[in-house]
Amino acid sequence: FAAQRHVLTYMEDAVSQLLENREDISQYGIARFFTEYFNSVRQGTHILFREFSFVQATPHNRASFLRTFWRCFRTVGKNGGKYSSICCYLLTAQEYHCLLQLLCPDFPMELTQKAARIVLMDDAMDCLMSFSDFLFAFQIQFYYSEFLESVAAIYQDLLAGKNPNTVIVPTSSSGQHRQRQLPNDCSPLDGVEASLFYQCLESLCDRSKYSCPPSALMKEMLSSAQRLTFYGFLMALAKDQGINRALGALPDKGDLFLDPAMDQELEKLVAQVSRLSVSGPSSSSGDAANLPVRNSPRTNSPWKPLHHRRKMDAESEGSNEETDSSEN
Repeated sequence: FAAQRHVLTYMEDAVSQLLENREDISQYGIARFFTEYFNSVRQGTHILFREFSFVQATPHNRASFLRTFWRCFRTVGKNGGKYSSICCYLLTAQEYHCLLQLLCPDFPMELTQKAARIVLMDDAMDCLMSFSDFLFAFQIQFYYSEFLESVAAIYQDLLAGKNPNTVIVPTSSSGQHRQRQLPNDCSPLDGVEASLFYQCLESLCDRSKYSCPPSALMKEMLSSAQRLTFYGFLMALAKDQGINRALGALPDKGDLFLDPAMDQELEKLVAQVSRLSVSGPSSSSGDAANLPVRNSPRTNSPWKPLHHRRKMDAESEGSNEETDSSEN
């Protein structure tokens, strides 16, 4: 159970955070720190502003990052913008990458480009994409990245007329493995035979130690196709709502722009701001005191920002000293 849930990964990270921020944590106590840390892991907020190596370290971290990205930026697709006449706000791969870096500063551009190619199926990285198209493609590319790397190698082998699944020939005196040669009279544009491709995928899922889409869902997805291309397969994965539900990070496409809890919080905030603006500076302090105060629940955040806060405080103190000296 501990290995399946990657408990050791989180224990090591918690201890690392504890040592890095021990001066701040000493004010609250170690027990409270571990309680808040694992609450943040449970809630999925522990990946905020963390390094990419941690964000992609476990399946739970990846799912949490996908869910956070959707909740933070779903209004990109819900609200209009400079392209609102088309139907929604469209962005380029570079612009989506900037959004990803707001949550993970060192998020690699390569993953963003790979996700964009699933949508665009070419190297035109400056083309515009809707939020929903990019999000579901990004989900597949990010969550199943190791699986897709192996699938790309299998696909290339099949195009070259090889069977990636080696077969032991009983009559061979040496006992060495041979590969069954496949007919290669089809153009690469035609793709590969879907049934053979699925057999290779099934074998890959059986032996892979990384996350893979459910084999039964992939079989159902490929059952109606005779041949398919690599990017056609990736696009089918991204559009398959069964695989999306099995992964469990994002809602169905029809509910992508619905988040009642977040909408309720935003409505309360907008209402408060509206009341403050209506009251204006002419209102008495007594009226302002009668405004309702929203007691929002405290959201647990990783302890990493505490370290940055100390840096910022040190820098601000240094800048004040420089200002004082310049005034003198």
